[in-house]
Amino acid sequence: MITVELIESLRTSIRGEMILPSNATYDSMRKVYNGMIDRHPAMIIRCKDAQDVIVCVNFARKNNLRLAVRGGGHNAAGLGVCDDGLVIDLSLMNDIQVNAVDKTVRAGGGCLLRQLDAATHEAGMAVPLGILGTTGIAGLTLGGGLGYLTRRYGLTIDNLLEATVVVADGRLLAASPSQNPDLFWALRGGGGNFGVVVSFLYKLHPVNIIYGGPMLWHLEETRERMKWFRDFITNAPDDIYGFFALLTVPPVEPFPANLHLKKMCGIVWCYTGDPQQGEEVFKPIRANKAPALDFVGTMEYTTLQTMFDSLYPSGMQWYWKADFAYELPEEAIALHEKYGWEMPTVQSTMHLYPINGAAGRVSNEATPWNFRDAAWAQVIVGVEPDPLNRDKIITWAKDYWNAVHPFAAGGAYINFMMEEGDERIRATYGTNYDRLSTIKAKYDPENLFRVNQNIGPKVTTSTAI
Repeated sequence: MITVELIESLRTSIRGEMILPSNATYDSMRKVYNGMIDRHPAMIIRCKDAQDVIVCVNFARKNNLRLAVRGGGHNAAGLGVCDDGLVIDLSLMNDIQVNAVDKTVRAGGGCLLRQLDAATHEAGMAVPLGILGTTGIAGLTLGGGLGYLTRRYGLTIDNLLEATVVVADGRLLAASPSQNPDLFWALRGGGGNFGVVVSFLYKLHPVNIIYGGPMLWHLEETRERMKWFRDFITNAPDDIYGFFALLTVPPVEPFPANLHLKKMCGIVWCYTGDPQQGEEVFKPIRANKAPALDFVGTMEYTTLQTMFDSLYPSGMQWYWKADFAYELPEEAIALHEKYGWEMPTVQSTMHLYPINGAAGRVSNEATPWNFRDAAWAQVIVGVEPDPLNRDKIITWAKDYWNAVHPFAAGGAYINFMMEEGDERIRATYGTNYDRLSTIKAKYDPENLFRVNQNIGPKVTTSTAI
């Protein structure tokens, strides 16, 4: 039982802020990005530094408290918050140190993508990250990290050089190829199973001005466009990236009024070659089929990274379904078009992210990400502001996923999954699961860090002779 005395002892042991259910800010602070999540922790600690995190981890372990860790709070399943337990909130730990000479950046575990992008952009460089500026870097990195630079520079985990992590017994450890290399391997895709990462050290790449943005076509052209894109991106140079989307045009500027609320298909491009050559590089793309809307042009990389943030504010209802896929056969493409016509809300969408190029040239065993040989990471999301419509978006996402799942590779990008059970987690990690379970047993034998896509610690048994 957590007594008033224990709570006070914790309060006086930290430099950060304690938020209890009695605090005026409690309801706002317990909320996460997905408005479908409604959990009530016993306390939220906004940690100010690594020592605060250590104190919280020790407190949760000693008092058998459920423990959740929140970076940006963007997790699909809302796993940055829990009922009746302690939430470690890292949002105050957002320091960023760019080393332009070494081409590295160290960032606190509470940083958002837009914060890290802004800091590195000043040096004319970037870390391969996701596609929404409101995402937290911690969850993104620990799950793998897909985004506009995937084909050119790999996943986020391929650019992680070191992590500083508080493990279950309260130790603060460095994880890198030379320090605790087993932990370092596990952190690069194994999720939040192994501790609280308080800082990340990343490799930087020269990305500043790009040629990119969305091209949209009418939805009835989906089959043609998807087949073309499937063949094109398979053979494209690494500096050309695009993800395919089914969407409804929002009724806002800068979208033209004649396209408002129209269901369409599209590709969001990012060309990281010489931006002055962008027009020439994209001539054959435009010549293949002129888009109904073409917002592709020269822009700062940070502009592309935050382009869709305002369309997806925090607090909307989200329901996610995902898969990896090796191929995109015509039968699956026909189903994508079918469910594109049935998108239930303006914000509901489907994305197909290519995993080839630099990311695909890493072996499945090099990191926990076990689908480097897959061609696509697919995600279907039902999104809606009104909680009264949640059943509608859930039904659409599930029906769509059930229809295309027979064409999937098995498993899914862990950051695109709701809470779907142990079988799906095992399918996602495949042959890497046992190794992850062994490392889990070493660093978290009692499964303190279990509010996540959980990997159980491997249980070893001895036979008496």
